[in-house]
Formats: sequence, structure tokens, C-alpha cells
Amino acid sequence: MTKIKAEYIWMDGHKPTEKLRSKTKILNGKVNSIDDLPLWGFDGSSTMQATGHNSDCVLKPVKYISDPIRGSNNVIVLCEVFNADGTVHKTNTRAKLRELAEKYKEHEPWFGIEQEYTLFQGFKPLGWPDNGFPAPQGGYYCGVGADEVFGRPIVEAHMDACIRAGLEISGINAEVMPAQWEFQIGPLSALEAADQTWLARWLLYRIGEDFKVSATLHPKPVSGDWNGAGAHTNFSTKAMREDGGIKIIEAACKKLEKKHTEHMVIYGAHNEERLTGLHETCKIDEFRYGISDRSASVRIPLATAKEGKGYLEDRRPAANMDPNLVCAKLMETVCV
Repeated sequence: MTKIKAEYIWMDGHKPTEKLRSKTKILNGKVNSIDDLPLWGFDGSSTMQATGHNSDCVLKPVKYISDPIRGSNNVIVLCEVFNADGTVHKTNTRAKLRELAEKYKEHEPWFGIEQEYTLFQGFKPLGWPDNGFPAPQGGYYCGVGADEVFGRPIVEAHMDACIRAGLEISGINAEVMPAQWEFQIGPLSALEAADQTWLARWLLYRIGEDFKVSATLHPKPVSGDWNGAGAHTNFSTKAMREDGGIKIIEAACKKLEKKHTEHMVIYGAHNEERLTGLHETCKIDEFRYGISDRSASVRIPLATAKEGKGYLEDRRPAANMDPNLVCAKLMETVCV
């Protein structure tokens, strides 16, 4: 019987930002459905999810994709974490998103996540000089040439892997700070957008291993006059996408303003280092929205304003945000 490798991945209990973990299970035969993937366990005391005297946690497969690294019939398996008694583990943020996605399904919410990240080699961003700094920002965003962008082979390998895996990656670009890049996932439903962002992150980290380069999601990886890293989250409901939707979008912005503090609590650790009012951000304790305004908390794209329908871009989430929490909070605030 054919043996296949199933890479089970999950989010751990590390604070203030969870980390991805994974391990390989060998299975007999091809995986044709999620039901072919068994429950599995792990030592929660080694992932900050349990104590040593009661350390067993359970991995429940919820989504799988083709493994673009190992190829053949091998798969990558996204899992939710449960306690040994079958109850939802406190670190399982996907469980609440599942509930809210069902609750608000009639709104048909769509999400598009712009995941920024910074490539590091050792203690410095990839391509940066050993002493001092590269030239100031200005020529790096969507740049081309070995003196403008660093790490393109890694970025291309990651994009190709996402496509082979069947993820809805919709683009990539070099960002404002050198060695900083972005990929976009979506638009997709809440669960798909969050799941695919986590899977794409895992592929990024794993491919980085082959290049001896790491990717960080820290929102301010280099202090000083350099752009931080965010995960701008594009959001719409069916009503926003229909004629006259601009009024629904404006009403949504006002709802978001009222809940600004609640959103900032779950929009990523160390976000105050990024949201300073500089480098295309609004201050963390301030809320503004505007048309085509990248210094606002929420931007209404120019095309949306012209067409009178479309989507909004929440620019507040940090690169290290949990997409389960962000997607859930946007629905919880707007779809009421």
C-alpha cells in the first residue's frame, strides 16, 4: 500500500503571539477527503498549551491541501486544537470564527488579506549591509534590480508553492522597506481566508528553511525611519458589493470607530510600534476613515467610491495578527 506524508500543522499557546507548529504523520493510501485524516495528539506542555502532569492535546484536521514541497500525494493538514476530553482548547481561535461564519453567512462576507513580512538572514534583514543601513526608503516599493530588492527567489518559490497547493494567492510585491514583501490571499469567505493565510504563512517559513532565511511578521522589525509590517484586511458584505453599497460601507466605518479599542486589543502584539501616525499609518489611539487615504485607519478605495459599491480596507491589523480573530471581529462589529 502506498505511504503518504501528512504534515499536521497547528497554532501553539505562545504569548503574546502564537507560533506555528507541525509534525509528520505517515498514512496508508491516498487522502480523498478530510475524513481520511485521523485525529492525532501532541505534547501540549512543550507548546505552552498544557502542563506536564496533564499534557495531552488533540489535533483535529479541518482542512488539507496538496503538499507542494514534498509533492506526489502528500498533504499539508490544518488542524484545530482540542482538549483530551473533546472540548475546545482555549488557544483554538478558529472555533469562534466557525460559529460566527455560520451566524453571519446570510451577509456573505468576503475577506482579502494583504500579508506583509520581512526576510531576515541572521540578525539583520536580508541584503542589508553588515554595518550601517541601506539607502533610505523610496526606491524599494515594487522595485526591480539587485540593488533595490532582496529575496526575490524566495518570494517566487513561495508564490509558486501556494499556487501548486491550490491556495487563492492573488499577488505579491516588494514593500517599502528593503527585504520586506507582501502576498495577498483572497477574496474568500471568512474561514477560507483565515485558513489559507495560516497555510501560506507555514509554506513561507518552510521554504525559508531551504534558503537559510527566516521570515518575521513583527510589525516593526527595524526601528527608526522604516515602514512597519501590517496585514491590511479588505472586507465586504453582499450589501456593500451591490448598488448603493457605499452607504453600507460608510455605516460600517462608523461601527468600526465605536469598537476601535476592542479591535486594537486583538489586532496584533507590538502594533503600537507600527501605528505611530507615520509611514502610512494612523495613530493607534485614533480612528479615521477616508477615500483613498492610506494614512487612515480604514481606507475606502477610490474605485469603490467611484462605483458606489465595493469594499473597505482595514489598515490597522499588524502583520502578526491572528486572521481567525480579525475576521471574526470584523463580522461581529459590522454584521449586526
